[in-house]
Amino acid sequence: MDKPREEPFWFAWKEPDERVVALAGQMKKRGMKRVLDLGCGAGRHVVYLAKEGFEVYGTDISMDALERTAQWLAEEGLSATLKRVDMTVIPYPDGFFDAVISLYVLHHNTIANIRTALSEIRRTLRPGGLFFATLVATGDFKEGRGQLIEPRTWVVEEQGYEDGVPHHFFTEDEIRAVLEGFRLIELERGERSFVEEATGHLVLSAHWEVWAERRKGDKNHLHGHATIRRARS
Repeated sequence: MDKPREEPFWFAWKEPDERVVALAGQMKKRGMKRVLDLGCGAGRHVVYLAKEGFEVYGTDISMDALERTAQWLAEEGLSATLKRVDMTVIPYPDGFFDAVISLYVLHHNTIANIRTALSEIRRTLRPGGLFFATLVATGDFKEGRGQLIEPRTWVVEEQGYEDGVPHHFFTEDEIRAVLEGFRLIELERGERSFVEEATGHLVLSAHWEVWAERRKGDKNHLHGHATIRRARS
């Protein structure tokens, strides 16, 4: 008998990320209301943002994740619009959202598809709209595991929910290059060491935090500068 498929660990996450809480504060100060969680998972940020009074939209490729989100919303007496779509397709009009968030999602693709997803995010953000994302960084412990299908993109080959899932590991220069049409506000690299349960080895988790906004003027070139800080482990 086949073993049941392992559940993603993030299905257990209930509290919102502190950076999303900070973004919600900025949105309120700017009078922003409409926000998309691209790759919303089991709904922790959809539910949090709905509680905070925002008009919330969530997309995910996983029907299981969307059903869990819908159930959680119902239990809380909240509402949000949920759709099952691939990250490269955002089925909303140009300039529809005041903000888009995407945590630990966008790097799960080839670089061409990630560029397409970012183009869709930019298209559906209003000029001046905010964008926050986390992306896995070069040097992360999963880099080099599995099959290399293009530079810095590895398809994981292991038991569990990430089997067959691509991981693209970003350099700083590459992040700057793919953010065409955005003004990069802040770029921060975070690192954390921990003992991997499967191997018992001490490993390094590394990711980028990206804060940006859709340009109000010229949308064809990336200008300006970003503050880059190393997050504490």
